[in-house]
Amino acid sequence: MRGPHNIWRLIRTGATMERTGAMGVVLDAFEAPRSLRILAHTLGKPFQWLGYKGNPAMPPATRALTALGPAYIKFGQVLSTRPDVVGGDLAKQLRVLQDKLPPFSRDIAMAEVERELGLPVDQLFSEFSEPIAAASIAQVHRARLSDTGQDVAVKVLRPGIERAFRRDIDAFYFAARIIDLFAPGARRLKPMDVITHFDGVVQGELDLRLESAAASEFAANTGDDKGFRLPPILWNLSARRVMTLGWADGTALGDNEALDAAGHDRRALAQRVLTLFLSHALRDGYFHADMHQGNLKVAANGDLIAYDFGIMGHIDEYTRRVYAEILFGFIKRDYRRVAEVHFEAGYVPADRDIDEFARALRVVGEPIFGMDASQISMGRLLAYLFEVTERFGMETRTELILLQRTMVVVEGVARSLDPHINIWEVAHPVVEDYIAQSIGPKAVLTDFVQAVQVMSRFGPRLPGLIEQALIAQTQRPKRNGRFGRRAVALAAVGGLAAGGAAAMAALILLG
Repeated sequence: MRGPHNIWRLIRTGATMERTGAMGVVLDAFEAPRSLRILAHTLGKPFQWLGYKGNPAMPPATRALTALGPAYIKFGQVLSTRPDVVGGDLAKQLRVLQDKLPPFSRDIAMAEVERELGLPVDQLFSEFSEPIAAASIAQVHRARLSDTGQDVAVKVLRPGIERAFRRDIDAFYFAARIIDLFAPGARRLKPMDVITHFDGVVQGELDLRLESAAASEFAANTGDDKGFRLPPILWNLSARRVMTLGWADGTALGDNEALDAAGHDRRALAQRVLTLFLSHALRDGYFHADMHQGNLKVAANGDLIAYDFGIMGHIDEYTRRVYAEILFGFIKRDYRRVAEVHFEAGYVPADRDIDEFARALRVVGEPIFGMDASQISMGRLLAYLFEVTERFGMETRTELILLQRTMVVVEGVARSLDPHINIWEVAHPVVEDYIAQSIGPKAVLTDFVQAVQVMSRFGPRLPGLIEQALIAQTQRPKRNGRFGRRAVALAAVGGLAAGGAAAMAALILLG
């Protein structure tokens, strides 16, 4: 419940932020107005002695959030994906947040598994290990199936984690409401929207059935990708608080010495990580949004193995096409076309000067192309691009911010494997192929067929809709112009549907 009982939690939070030095860092990052700064320090300073000390070796923000516990750690991780909210510097600090926490006991985990799956653990598994990884929300055990002997990973939510997160999220909502009431100047930061976004992300991670579904969809999309695989989900051994998937044997992608010892080509791996990510984002519009080294392994045969599907990104088809054209325009250094794409998509208000915008885009692109290949960054390009578009009135698009953040992570992974990788050379064929498939003549025909299919489903209703519009036009002469336009539009839709149906029929007959 979001009420005054949350005040104590907020006082403890403020005290910890003050004690660790994070309060000033956070307020500066948010460019908080004076009224909010006064309120924050008033709540924090008198009770500073009540705050957690944290680890002095950490930067102030990560030190404070780590000390405050799982919900705050997760909040920081989510905010690291929103540099539009917290600023680039703080977002970079928050990316290093680790949610490795002390594990809970094997006996408790086994009890959770039995409660969720409805059968004794020893009946399901012949072996069930001690925890091998423990994070803020769940921990993982290695196990072996009793019936087949298959090795599996069993992910189990922490006991009581839902209630603990609910309590802290309620406190976050309470804090956001206070900011709205007492610091109107901070409303531009949209505190309620930020907390709502965080709430949605966490609720998805607190139901492992949703993560299982995400993994299943991702596997269906990427099944034909050469050199890439995912551990299969065992649905019969998964539930809301338990997720079972095949065990992934391999070398950690972050261990270059082990990769070299195993004979893997790190240069090829770097290119594959980047190519796969771009393919997933552009081709499928559904990508792994947490592709750091900790979530990637290399199998003995050289395949990349991805796991942990708690954070996934989605981009609709239209946005993917716009994004691809923007990237391709930068690759070709055609800044006028990049500007036109922004105006055509409605990202930049039509009353702005397109030539001025194109010149601003040149300022973004040219310095990057002047860099050495090892310094070129697509993530940096997107970050600069968002800064420019914001100046020209473009509203923040959360899905593109998540894409940009993931692009930065993926580039970091690729460069850790091959410091001299040329991002543009790797990206060029992927983007060019997508444009050929999605923007050329073939794509036009595909779009037309899809439009006809959609209208054909409404075919039986079209005559009635047109008749109603015509009757309404005759019965309401005072609004003749308005209904005339609507009737014409409906008639056009009907004609297009009929024409499309005729074209489809002709194609079928000719085939």
